[in-house]
Amino acid sequence: MEGPNALWQVYRTVSRWKAVRNFVFIQLARYCPELAVKNWIYRRILGMKVGRQTSFALMVMVDVFFPERITIGDNCIIGYNSTLLTHEYLIKEYRLGDIRIGSNVMIGANVTILPGVTIGDGAVVAAGSVVHRDVPANARVGGNPLRELGSE
Repeated sequence: MEGPNALWQVYRTVSRWKAVRNFVFIQLARYCPELAVKNWIYRRILGMKVGRQTSFALMVMVDVFFPERITIGDNCIIGYNSTLLTHEYLIKEYRLGDIRIGSNVMIGANVTILPGVTIGDGAVVAAGSVVHRDVPANARVGGNPLRELGSE
């Protein structure tokens, strides 16, 4: 990418209208205490694939530019103030990657999930973690850098 850093060139990759619309609805969902309403916004307006009985805590921040690249299975909890990013704008390039979260997954508070990550069914991600790589099914992981944690 020539010229200024990739973030200055964001509207070459996503329309201003989409970014503004998504931002408004994401902010509504972040503060909404009603789980069914949040899931409706994520599914119907933002195009995310969200399973049954999946719960988003208050203040969860999903990707503003490409939320449709997020898939979450059934019966998951996405913890308070977590961030799900499907894009990275860097100095000379930008990257996109789908986020896939299986069913029965617990994401703790303040977790950041980076683009291109798959989290398997039944996994647990500890609060405050940065998920930069795939997490196997039923794994317990945490930290930054991300590492396996002992079993219960």
